[in-house]
Amino acid sequence: MTATIPNLPSIYDPFTTEAKWQQFWEENQVYKADPNHKGEPYCVVIPPPNVTGSLHMGHAFESALIDSLVRYQRMKGRNTLWLPGTDHASIAVQTILEKQLKAEGKTRNDLGREKFLERAWQWKAESGGTIVNQLRRLGVSVDWSRERFTLDEGLSKAVLEAFIRLYEEGLIYRGNYLVNWCPASQSAVSDLEVEPKEVNGNLWHFRYPLSDGSGYVEVATTRPETMLGDTAVAVNPNDERYQHLIGKTLTLPIMNREIPIIGDELVDPTFGTGCVKVTPAHDPNDFEMGKRHDLPFINIMNKDGTINDNGGEFQGQDRFVARKNVVARLEADGVLVKVEEYKHTVPYSDRGKVPVEPLLSTQWFVKIRPLADKTLDFLDHNNSPEFVPQRWTKVYRDWLVNLRDWCISRQLWWGHQIPAWYAVSETNGEITDATPHFVARTAAEALEKAQAQFGADVQLEQDPDVLDTWFSSGLWPFSTLGWPEQTPDLTTYYPTTTLVTGFDIIFFWVARMTMMAGHFTGQMPFKTVYIHGLVRDENNKKMSKSANNGIDPLLLIAKYGTDALRYTLVKEVAGAGQDIRLEYDRKKDESSSVEAARNFANKLWNAARFVMMNLDGQTPAQLGQPIATELSDKWIISRYHQVIKQTNNYIDNYGLGEAAKGLYEFIWGDFCDWYIELVKSRLQKDADPASRKVAQQILATVLEGILKLLHPFMPHITEEIWQTLTQQPESGKETLALQAYPEVAESLIDTGLEEQFDLLINTIRTIRNLRAEADVKPGVKITANLQSESEKERLIITAGKSYIQDLAKVETLTITATSPEEKIQPEPTQSTQPTQPVTKKNIWGGLKTFGLIIGGLIALRIGIIIGNAGLRLPIVGTFFETVGLVYAGWFTARNLLTPASRKQFFGKWFPPKNEQKVEIEPQSAPLPTPTQEKENSIAGVVGTIQVVIPLQGVVDIDALRAKLEKSLSKVEAEAKSLSGRLSNSNFVDKAPADVVQGVRDTLAEAEKQAEILRDRLRSLA
Repeated sequence: MTATIPNLPSIYDPFTTEAKWQQFWEENQVYKADPNHKGEPYCVVIPPPNVTGSLHMGHAFESALIDSLVRYQRMKGRNTLWLPGTDHASIAVQTILEKQLKAEGKTRNDLGREKFLERAWQWKAESGGTIVNQLRRLGVSVDWSRERFTLDEGLSKAVLEAFIRLYEEGLIYRGNYLVNWCPASQSAVSDLEVEPKEVNGNLWHFRYPLSDGSGYVEVATTRPETMLGDTAVAVNPNDERYQHLIGKTLTLPIMNREIPIIGDELVDPTFGTGCVKVTPAHDPNDFEMGKRHDLPFINIMNKDGTINDNGGEFQGQDRFVARKNVVARLEADGVLVKVEEYKHTVPYSDRGKVPVEPLLSTQWFVKIRPLADKTLDFLDHNNSPEFVPQRWTKVYRDWLVNLRDWCISRQLWWGHQIPAWYAVSETNGEITDATPHFVARTAAEALEKAQAQFGADVQLEQDPDVLDTWFSSGLWPFSTLGWPEQTPDLTTYYPTTTLVTGFDIIFFWVARMTMMAGHFTGQMPFKTVYIHGLVRDENNKKMSKSANNGIDPLLLIAKYGTDALRYTLVKEVAGAGQDIRLEYDRKKDESSSVEAARNFANKLWNAARFVMMNLDGQTPAQLGQPIATELSDKWIISRYHQVIKQTNNYIDNYGLGEAAKGLYEFIWGDFCDWYIELVKSRLQKDADPASRKVAQQILATVLEGILKLLHPFMPHITEEIWQTLTQQPESGKETLALQAYPEVAESLIDTGLEEQFDLLINTIRTIRNLRAEADVKPGVKITANLQSESEKERLIITAGKSYIQDLAKVETLTITATSPEEKIQPEPTQSTQPTQPVTKKNIWGGLKTFGLIIGGLIALRIGIIIGNAGLRLPIVGTFFETVGLVYAGWFTARNLLTPASRKQFFGKWFPPKNEQKVEIEPQSAPLPTPTQEKENSIAGVVGTIQVVIPLQGVVDIDALRAKLEKSLSKVEAEAKSLSGRLSNSNFVDKAPADVVQGVRDTLAEAEKQAEILRDRLRSLA
C-alpha cells in the first residue's frame, strides 16, 4: 500500500491562504484569553486607533511589531492577552459630521444635541469599523471578544468615576484661563494638539502716544489686530531708557483707551525697542503679566475667530481681515512706523489645520503637578516603566517635570459629556462664570445636591462640553480590563506587560496613562515601553499627508500579501527604536523591499514542498527524532539550535529586526541552499536506507522547527505549511499559533563544526564562482586542484570531498599539501628562490664554496702564466691561438646559446638545493606542477586554500579570451567617456550634485569591472 503524500499547491497563493487562516483563528477563538489559564500573564493593550481612521503604514508597522511579540510569548506558554479597541476621536468625528451637515445647509444647532448624537452613532456603525477590518487583514492575534471602544458603556463608567474622584480630591477645577482655541473646530485644544509651524510673516511697528502729549513709545507685534485688546505697555524696570516712564499712561490708538506703562522683568530690553504691548486675554506671557499687575482682561474675539463688540469698528470681521484693516487705519492715523519681513513660529491646530488663537475662556482643568510628581517617583526610584531604547527615559522624565495644568474640556458634542450641572435659575437661565455648579454621577444626584442648597424650584442644565479624548485614553490600560471593578481580567492581566508605541505619542498618551494609573491603581500601567521608530519613504523622508508621500499598506498587501509586508517592516528594523526605510516605486506602485519578502515566502514554500514529497507520506512525529551521523547532518542540527538560541535571545531583548534577519539567513541559506542540496542524493530510492531515514528525519524536524520559529513574523504561510506537514484534519482545531516555541539544546551546538563547514561552503562557493567567471557550462564537470599548507584545512576539505564534488560539479578533485613557496597567488608573479633557514650545515657549505672559488682563481692565474710563456714560442703560439678560437666557438654553441643548454651546463656545477619533502595523499593521476597549473587555468583563494581549475579542454580558451577582451574594451571606453565628463569643469560646476556623484560612482564601478576583466585575462595568459 502506497502512503498518501501530503501535498501543497505548486504555487503559493497568499491571498487565499491569509483569508482562510484569519477566518479560522477568529471563528475558533484561538486568541481568546482566559484569566484562569496557566502560565505567567503577558498583556498588551492596543494603542487605540481613531474610529475615523484607515490603515496607514504606521499602523501596519506598529501592529506587526506587537503581533510578533504577542505570538512569540503565546508560543512560550504565557497566558497571553492582546486587547483591541478604538478611540472615539471627538474632534475628528465631529468635523466629519459637521461637513456633512454643511453640505446639507445645516448646522449641529439645527439638529440639536440628541439628534446630532444619534447621527454620530449611526456614522460609527456604518463607517467606524473600517480600521478594525483592516487590522483583521493584518492577521493580528488579538482577542476580538474583548474589543473596546472609548465611548462604550464600561469605559464611560470608568471615565465618570475618574472625573468624580479627581474633582472630589481637588484635582479637577473650573477656571477662567487662557487656552489654545481652534476657530475651525470652535474648541479648546491642548498644548499637545498644537503643531508649531515656521511661517514667513511680518513685524509691524507702531507708536503709542503718551497721554500727556510729551512723546510716545514704539512697540512691535506680529498680530496687530490684538492691539484692540491692549491694556498696558510693559518695559523692564532696569531699563534706564524707560524708567522715567513707568507709571505714566498712553492713549491706545483707534480705541482711545488710556493704558498704563508698567515695569515687569519678563520684558527683554534687547528685543525690539524694549517696549512690549500687553494683551492679557490673547497671549500667554501677557496673561501672566496681567495677573501680576491686576490689569483688565479684554477679549476681542468670538469663538469662530471673528472680532467681537470689544473690537469697535472691526466687529464681525474675520481676524485676518481685521489684521489688514487695523494696519490700514494705523497707517492712516500716522502711527505706523515700519513693516519688516519676519520669519517666526505660529502654533497650528493639529485637527483644524488653522492657527490657534490664545483665548481667555472658562474651562475645566486637571491639577497636573500632584499626578506628575507621583509618576516621577515611580521612575526615579523604581525605573518604572522601563523604556526601550533607554534614551527615551530622559525625554519622558523632562516632559513630566515641565507639565502645566491640563485643560480637559472641549466645546464639542461627541464624547464624554462633563458630569457637571449648573443652577441656571440663579443666573437668569444662562451658564456664566458665576453660575453655581454641582458635579455628580447622575442628573438625579446633581438635582438632590442643588435642591439642598437652592430649594425645590432650582433649575439645572448640564455642562454642554465634553472631555478631552486623551482623558479617556489615559485610563485605557486599566479601564479596558474592568476598572473601577476588581474583575478577573484586572486581577490577572494588570499591570500590562509591554506598551508598543511611537516616540511622537510619549507626551500625548504615555505620560497621561502613567499619571492616571499611578493615581488610581498605585502602579505603573505597564512594565516596559518599547518605542519604535518611523517608516520613512524611499527617499528616507518622514511620511506625512502634507508631503503626500505616504505608502498605502493595503495596496502592498494586495500585491504581495500580508506576510510579505509584515516581514519586511519587522526585518528592516536595525536596532530597537530605529526608523526604517521602505523602497517604493510610485510609478508602478511596487516595492522591491516587500517583493524580496514575497520571494522569501516562495522559497520557503518550495522547500517545504520538496521536503514533503520526500518523506514518504510521514509526519515529523511518525519519523521520530534523528540521530545525526553524517557531517552535514550534525552541521544543520547545530546551526538549527544556534538559530533557536539566537532568535529567543533577540526577541527577549526587543531585537525583532535582528531575529527576523537571522531566520532569513538560516532558512534561505543554510537549510534551502545547502542542506537540502547536500541530502538530495541520499533521498533517492536506491540510497542507503539508514542514511535516507536520517535525512528524512532531519528535514522534517528542522522544517517544523523553522515554521515555529518564523510563525510570529509570517503567521499565515507558516500555519498553512505546518497544517499540511503534520497532516492535521480539515475539521481539526489544532493550530501552529498554540504550539510550543522551539527551545535550544546546547549539547547539539558545535561551533567548531560550524566553522569547519563554513570552509567547505566557501570552497564550493569559490569553485562555483570560478566556473561562472570562466563561462564553464553548468552541466560540464571539471577538474579542481585544492592546495593548502594547513593540515587542519586539508582534513576538513577531505572529509567534505564528496560534498564539494557533488555541489560544485567536480569530477576529479585533488587535495594537496603546499609549502609556502609553492603557493599559487591569485595574480601570477615572477617566481623567486625561497629563502633557506640559517643552519650549521648551511654555514659549512658556504665556507667550502668560498675555498673552492679561491683555489680556482689561483689555478687560473698559474695557467695564464704558463700559457703566456708558451705563446712566446713562434710556432706554438699560432697553433694555440687557432685551437682556442675553435674551442670557444664550439663551447658557446653547445652550452650557452639556448635556455635548456644553459640550465644543463650550470646544473652540473651548481646543482639545486634539496627541497623540503611534503607528504601528499595518494592520487589517481600525476599531480600538476604549479607552473603547469597556471597555464590556461583560473585560480581563487578561500582561507589558505588555493583553488585552481584547469580550463584546457573544458572551455574554448581563445573564444573566452576574445569575449573578455571585447568586454574589457567596452568597459574601458565607458570609463574614458565618464572620466572625460568629470574632467570638464562646466559639467562638474553646473550639473546637480547628485548627477555628478552618480557619474563618479559609475566611473568607479567601470574601473572595478575593468580590473576584474584584466585579472581574468591574466589568468588565461
